[in-house]
Amino acid sequence: MENSGAQGEFVETPIAVRYAETDQMGVVYYANYFVWFEVGRGAWCRARGFSYREMEAEDGRFMTVAEAICRYKAPARYEDDIAVRTYAEASKDKVVRFNYEILNKATGRLLATGSTVHVVTDANMRPARIPDRYRPLFGLPRR
Repeated sequence: MENSGAQGEFVETPIAVRYAETDQMGVVYYANYFVWFEVGRGAWCRARGFSYREMEAEDGRFMTVAEAICRYKAPARYEDDIAVRTYAEASKDKVVRFNYEILNKATGRLLATGSTVHVVTDANMRPARIPDRYRPLFGLPRR
C-alpha cells in the first residue's frame, strides 16, 4: 500500500510476527528489524515497477548496503501484526537512502525507526551511477 506521510510518499508492508522471529520471552529479536527493512525496500521498488533482480540482471547495478541503523522504541511480539513503512529519501547519482518506520497495526504504536544507505555498484563492486531509467523513481533528473 502506498501513502503519504510526514516524510513524503511511503510504501506500507504488512508483516505478521512469526514465532521464529522471537526470543524465549516472545519478543522479536533485534536483528529481525533489518530483515523487515529489506522486505520494505523490496516492496518500495515493486510499487515503482521494478525489482532488485531486474536491476541486477538487466542493468548490472547493485544497491550495496553501506550503513544500517535501527532505533528501538517498543517491542514487537509474537503474533503482532506490524507494518513497515518505507520511504526513499532524495538520492544522489551513486547513493540511495531509505528510511523506515515499524508500527504495531492494532495500536498504531511506533516500534522502531531506521535507515539504510546504499552505494550503487557495478558487478565488480565499484561505485556506479543509477541507470537513467530508475533516476526519476529515486527523485533524480534524467541525465
